[in-house]
Amino acid sequence: MRHLFADLSAFRRDPLGFMREKGNGTDEPLVKLALGPQPVYLVNSPELVKPVLNHTEDAIDKGKYIKKLKPAFGNSFLLMSGKESKRRREVVHATLGRSTVLEQVPAMAATIRQLAGALALEEQFNVHKVTGPLTLRLISVALFGHQVLSPADELALLRAVHLIEHELEEDMFRIWPRGPKSWLRRRRKYAEAHRIMGLVVKRVRENAGSSSVLTSLEEMGLSDNDIRDEILTMLLAGHHTTASAAVWVLYYLTTQAGLADRIARECAVVTDDSGDIVAADLKNAPVSMALAREVLRLYPSAWWFSRETKKTVEIAGHTLKKGSALIICPWQMQRHPAYWDDPDSFRMDRQFNNKAYIPFGVGPRTCVGMGVALLELQLLALEFASAYHLSAVSETPAPEPRASLTLIPPPIELSLTIRENIAFDEAAA
Repeated sequence: MRHLFADLSAFRRDPLGFMREKGNGTDEPLVKLALGPQPVYLVNSPELVKPVLNHTEDAIDKGKYIKKLKPAFGNSFLLMSGKESKRRREVVHATLGRSTVLEQVPAMAATIRQLAGALALEEQFNVHKVTGPLTLRLISVALFGHQVLSPADELALLRAVHLIEHELEEDMFRIWPRGPKSWLRRRRKYAEAHRIMGLVVKRVRENAGSSSVLTSLEEMGLSDNDIRDEILTMLLAGHHTTASAAVWVLYYLTTQAGLADRIARECAVVTDDSGDIVAADLKNAPVSMALAREVLRLYPSAWWFSRETKKTVEIAGHTLKKGSALIICPWQMQRHPAYWDDPDSFRMDRQFNNKAYIPFGVGPRTCVGMGVALLELQLLALEFASAYHLSAVSETPAPEPRASLTLIPPPIELSLTIRENIAFDEAAA
């Protein structure tokens, strides 16, 4: 019989490889993991994902792994359950739904063009260092309107994320309590991060327009602290995950022969005479959307979800006692050879209605930011491909990402040169 911690060393050494080894090496729908005294199971069948995520909350709900995010997200809907969570979620979903966010396409596209123009003046740039501020600016535009966050606010929020991310990563799968020095260090970092984030949220509330999500939150009768937590959740979760995916969008635009040309021609189809992307025509841009979806298959920013049993339940022939953790790993399932041909290869001809495609979860609890995230990635591809040629400066193929709370991309260096109008001429021919 294996001891309770038998898998812990392998998991800490290589979480992504560990999950693939455990899941891809068996056809068992649930795989028990020895990560400590709490029973932990890897959900290894796409058929179980929706039933687990959408189970009644009295039996399966957000567990201790999700609750460990509270130092960053406070008492937001992301960590709550029940009617109040649903009430808040519906307000956020109404703001971030793709049909609503499409109204912000002109401002979002202009934001991307402004960044690209600045990067074209540089010899080369680290992609992740620019996608972080960019996606923070884009989610701010989607939520609150144009120019609500100043450049100083953006830098402050990025600093706050940096302060807490390592501490959250350390705590997520920790078995033993922290020592006094480590506990004090974490407390100081969280206090500084919360101070910074509180100041930024204060300015957001001062500058946001009357039609923003802020008005909807205030009309719900939430306290100032609750509104702060919801705003921070949307800003931090909304930009951090998309920033990682955006790195890979630009990487594949650079490394896949002919892809940038195809998307440049596609961009010509969805722009008006002034060169602005027409939101209603984005449905006619399938190549850029397929790029975004394939990037999220290979590099799902949220590489794991978790739930916990609140009472004894039966799942796939297993009796799970109260307190059992269920881990769903999109990284593993979206690269499982049983569900995908040539799973590690970048291919845009895939069928993304596959049940094993879960970068945003499934069902009624699908990530509320799915629409805006896909829109941001699509606009990024269209704007960069139509105006610039991208060249790789760092090594290719790029190294694998690092598993933290999200997938952290490796350092990728690119350079830009202005594109000639050949692609547009071909589109018009």
